[in-house]
Amino acid sequence: MSTSGVTTAPFHALVPSLRILVPTLSRLVTLSAVVVLVGLLLWLSGRDPALSILRARAGDQNPTPEALDAIRVQLGLDMGPWEKLGHWLWGLVHGDAGISWISGGPVLPGMLSATGVSLVLMLGALLVALVTTVTLCVSAVRRGLIGEPVPTSGAVGATLTALPEFLLAAILLVVFAAGLNWLPPYGWGEWRHMVLPSLALGLPAGGLLGRLFSDGLTASFSERWVATWHVAGFGRRRIALAVLKRTLPSLMPQVGLVVVGLTGGAIAVEQVFSIPGLGRATLGAASAQDMPALQTGIVLLLAIAVVLGGAAGLVRTLMLGRTLRAGAIPVTRHESHRGRWQWLVPAVVALALVIIIVAGMGRDPLTSSYLRLQTPSLALPLGADGTGRDILARVSHGALSTMGMALVVVTITFVLGLLIGLAPRLAAGPIEVTNAAPPVIAGLIVAGVMGPSTSGAIIAVTLVSWAPLAAHTAALVSEVQGQAHVRITPMLGVGRLRLLTRYVLPAVIGPVFRHAMLRLPGIALALAALGFLGLGPRPPAPEWGLLLAEGIPYLERAPWAVLVPALALVLMSILAVSLSSLWRRG
Repeated sequence: MSTSGVTTAPFHALVPSLRILVPTLSRLVTLSAVVVLVGLLLWLSGRDPALSILRARAGDQNPTPEALDAIRVQLGLDMGPWEKLGHWLWGLVHGDAGISWISGGPVLPGMLSATGVSLVLMLGALLVALVTTVTLCVSAVRRGLIGEPVPTSGAVGATLTALPEFLLAAILLVVFAAGLNWLPPYGWGEWRHMVLPSLALGLPAGGLLGRLFSDGLTASFSERWVATWHVAGFGRRRIALAVLKRTLPSLMPQVGLVVVGLTGGAIAVEQVFSIPGLGRATLGAASAQDMPALQTGIVLLLAIAVVLGGAAGLVRTLMLGRTLRAGAIPVTRHESHRGRWQWLVPAVVALALVIIIVAGMGRDPLTSSYLRLQTPSLALPLGADGTGRDILARVSHGALSTMGMALVVVTITFVLGLLIGLAPRLAAGPIEVTNAAPPVIAGLIVAGVMGPSTSGAIIAVTLVSWAPLAAHTAALVSEVQGQAHVRITPMLGVGRLRLLTRYVLPAVIGPVFRHAMLRLPGIALALAALGFLGLGPRPPAPEWGLLLAEGIPYLERAPWAVLVPALALVLMSILAVSLSSLWRRG
């Protein structure tokens, strides 16, 4: 007995330490690997930046071998990859991020200033997202308190999530700045400059969080303890607060990822409103091949991700830790709510999409057969775009490309998210670090290695889109493993494989699938954005996101060039979310 006690006690004492140590090591190893990758970007791209730098500094100068060699020596490009990496890391440790290849000035002060601007913008967007989330959750709370926790169609949340930030930014700019002249259109410096960018960035985030929290609250209200509390005479306010406390832990990783995504995904909003933020500065550095500035921007984004991801994880641990360790997490009861109107929303939306697609399949999407920005008519139902092409034909033919690529990415990321999320502690680092990279940055890296292509765009978006699904899976897995009937299964002789297939996967696959469907329009927009930047599908491809980007300059004069592609994306989002809701109820 004494021997057994001596051998097992230290092991049990190490378990809490391992629970903290493994995620920490995961973050450090992943961050180190990405930092090394960023440091080697110049050599991975296979391009010599000396010519680009020479043209940026003196466009008329003849690119002689002597001039190019002088630039390489001046910037240390004559070093080997590992020597240059070590020099760069040594400078970072000492607060020196290098000298800009374009401006010739130090990189770090400007990037830190841009980071401060992005963080302020992020706070404003978070406030908008919070208000939006609370508004979308009112119905779920009301139904739960009256004993009818039925999932909604999620149309409003899906619509907000489907609206691209750059489209919202352009609409807000035209309406409230150019049209009504209520707010300044560009710049940064006072609180009035924050309003429109915060709305453009916060509304889609609030739509996503509102849908996730609405689902989570509905699931929590369906648990048996809620009915027990009602019978015991607890007040509605106390029950609502308890349900919120029950729901928050599993969604805290999603909140952290959305916060990180606001910082990294603000590039389009910062571009539209000319905001000197970190995303815009990093994208500009990538376009100019200013490697020191690009490396510094990515490192700062990663640092923000690690800090915010760790903070979200800490909050979740503090809220759920004692219950998780005690194995006292309640089991969610999924009831089937089948009504005769349950197929109404998806049927109507699917019909609208089919009508749009079928109506334009026989029309030419590539030939400029009409006047530039020709108005809609019987012969041209949706008008013409800026080059005289039939918008109806382009929207119709672009459906296969847009939805096909998006579905491929969603399928891959759904599988990756499930597999990676099944190891919550080991996946902590990859999830947080991957989410810090906007699809645009990933697209630039992939295109630098593979060249611009549709497959390259799919790879780039996939590389950064699995993280939210893996975080959601990891949170749900931790809660399932903390339930009493699951914790006792190893003592009953249940093996790890049966535990996984019988208890864990059935509990997580439904919510993660719904989450994946909710991200379908965002993934479609990310793919389209890469195509517009020359990193994926190229013009004149009839792709929905490209149609939006091409139509935005004419939004005030020809709104139909933007509204129809946007409507198609919104309908696709509502269809995906409503169908996933029906799948869960069944």
